[in-house]
Amino acid sequence: MCAKVTERLFDPDCRRCERLSGFLQEVSVQHPDYYARPVPPFGDPDAELLIVGLAPGMHGANRTGRPFTGDHAGILLYRTLYECGFSNQPESVAADDALVLNNCRITNAVKCLPPQNKPVTQEIRQCNDFLRAELATLRTGSVVFALGKIAHDAVLRSLGLPLSKHRFAHAAEHVLEPFTLLDSYHCSRYNTQTRRLTEKMFRSVFERARSLLEG
Repeated sequence: MCAKVTERLFDPDCRRCERLSGFLQEVSVQHPDYYARPVPPFGDPDAELLIVGLAPGMHGANRTGRPFTGDHAGILLYRTLYECGFSNQPESVAADDALVLNNCRITNAVKCLPPQNKPVTQEIRQCNDFLRAELATLRTGSVVFALGKIAHDAVLRSLGLPLSKHRFAHAAEHVLEPFTLLDSYHCSRYNTQTRRLTEKMFRSVFERARSLLEG
């Protein structure tokens, strides 16, 4: 580990952000069968590959309680993880299905569903303590995979690094301590349908992650 963890990795009862807490309460009334709470990380607690997304999706993780499960973005993500050897099956259907991640864990920069999928800067900062604690569990030589600029910036903030020193770009590689940060465009419906992000582009970054982990 790169540091002793003194902060909590996750708080299922977190209510730090008044706007997000209020919105989750509204969603739970409108959709009483939805998870509608802070969504925990998912995967191997000792993983060397940590994927950092933006935030739970309304009808994805916010509904199911597992990151990228139940929405369009998760289709490409979990299929790619399977093809690259990081999971035992190509689909994530529900939080209680048989999916197991291999040497991989998925988390989000913001653990609660934001209105219109757009957290404000203060909410990202409020949630940054959890990401900082999670990064502190990583061993030297690990890889952090940032899905989008917000996730990229959240990782840098958690390390106290200036954003200007490490610019986000698809397939960009940043050697930090004690891990390497890899960037990818987010696997959102918009990015994949507009072909800003293709399956080949996405997979190539995961193949690079695999290469780094294999030494």
